[in-house]
Amino acid sequence: MCNILPVDNQTITQNITAVTVNPFAGQRPGTSGLRKKTREFMQPGYLEAFVQSAFNALRGSVSGDFSKSTLVVGGDGRYYNKEAIQKILHIAIGNEFGRVMVARGGLLSTPAMSAVIRRRKAFGGLVLSASHNPGGIEADFGIKYNVSNGGPAPEDVTERIYEFTQRINHYYWFTCNDIDIRQEGKQTYADTEVEIFDPLADYTVLMSELFDFDALREFFRGGFRMIFDGMHGSTGPYAAHILEQQLGAPKGTVLNGIPLEDFAGKHPDPNLVYAADLVRRMQASDAPDLGAANDADGDRNMILGRNVFISPGDSLAVIAEHAARYIPGYRNGLAGIARSMPTSTAADRVAKSLSIPIYETPTGWKYFGNLMDADLCTVCGEESFGTGSNHIREKDGFWAVLCWLSILCGTRKSVAEVMSAHWERFGRSYFQRHDYEGLDLSAATQMSEELRPSLPALTGKDFGASRIAAADDFTYTDPVDHSVTPRAGIRLALEDGSRVVCRLSGTGTQGATLRVYLERFSRQYDQDSSRMLAPLAGSVRQLLRLKERFHREDPDVIT
Repeated sequence: MCNILPVDNQTITQNITAVTVNPFAGQRPGTSGLRKKTREFMQPGYLEAFVQSAFNALRGSVSGDFSKSTLVVGGDGRYYNKEAIQKILHIAIGNEFGRVMVARGGLLSTPAMSAVIRRRKAFGGLVLSASHNPGGIEADFGIKYNVSNGGPAPEDVTERIYEFTQRINHYYWFTCNDIDIRQEGKQTYADTEVEIFDPLADYTVLMSELFDFDALREFFRGGFRMIFDGMHGSTGPYAAHILEQQLGAPKGTVLNGIPLEDFAGKHPDPNLVYAADLVRRMQASDAPDLGAANDADGDRNMILGRNVFISPGDSLAVIAEHAARYIPGYRNGLAGIARSMPTSTAADRVAKSLSIPIYETPTGWKYFGNLMDADLCTVCGEESFGTGSNHIREKDGFWAVLCWLSILCGTRKSVAEVMSAHWERFGRSYFQRHDYEGLDLSAATQMSEELRPSLPALTGKDFGASRIAAADDFTYTDPVDHSVTPRAGIRLALEDGSRVVCRLSGTGTQGATLRVYLERFSRQYDQDSSRMLAPLAGSVRQLLRLKERFHREDPDVIT
């Protein structure tokens, strides 16, 4: 095996060369990997340095020898995806991986990546995606390492990767022509077997094991109608294959199903603003029974009924409420439910009714992984339109769509009727997320730093139509490994059961995104959300002094 030593350009073995490279600043992976502008990734040596740093960090877990390890590679199809895959292949062969599995055409949704890693017992995988961020040469690109359980790398792994990026001086490169990833098959390069595989196969089998495909076929044959917006991301082919080919939904059920490098110049984020065309269709007089959308890499979802929008917290709660009865994969019940701290408390009430635990975690899917690996929870969700279960270790947008399809099939109710029945039983958490995008990073950071020390003094203060009962900066202690995550979001709990949460998001590549989450619980479930939440929205704007700090008060996106 080639040792990691400082060397100049020289041949190590036949066609494997150690290529000199200097460290690049700012290559610290976040909760969703390394995301930067595409042009930054296109710098000579930039991607190569990061990938080699990841391999260097991971080498210790296999005693320095990758020869028995399988690496999976794929991405959401955005601009620079194919070029990046070629570079990864040459470096992976140069590092003497035993096998590298590449999705045909390089296209692999993030949930499918997790499924492939788990089903093929792979060492891990490299996901090329910036999730819901725009694509193109002037837009965003990203890379994330998923570990052997199929989930995102935990912080100790990402920090080791970052440490290597700061002192890397060369990467290993296998010299050959570009490898054809358009056709399925296997070929050996040096000591590495490269397998091009069908990206739809493993995921489709997994979904057929969880859901009753026969019942869903009958449902469509009986006249059920839905539309699914693939937003020109990686989930389009999965939706067309499963909905239209496997389940017999009419052709045209899947919209924008062809993946495009720039997502047709649109923002591939499934929310009320960026999926406006879908929203309009679901508000029409002839709207279908169900509307759904996934983001670019397939891990986020939005669910709509006729003139009904389902908040992420409500979606998680309804899936948890009905899973054991209507979804075969969960007929034995749920071990527990987990939600990110900003997500509404709707799932908490369902967990109480089922006599199962509820876990509150920081934002970031990796926190759910420990809980699922320890069999502490079965379904989980977060406020940013991510929902999933222990079938993989990523959020799974299309799985959530199949959950709703199964619930509607089983109950024979409309989306609106399902929600009304749920709210009648549990009450309603009126919930909105207000996103303030592209804020000055320094000013946004200063705002958070100034707010934290003042939190204890806020107790008892008037806020909206209520008063603050408690205010803190959320600290999470993992019940499995007992690791501690501080500063995970500022929380205001009000005396009437309402909540306000503020946090800076780490998923963007330009400036800062402030996310403000508003929740108000009520037994009246037929009120307008904006009207119910307006007092909270006004109070939080004043608390954060948004107009003074950023010369703006209105959010860019409300969902």
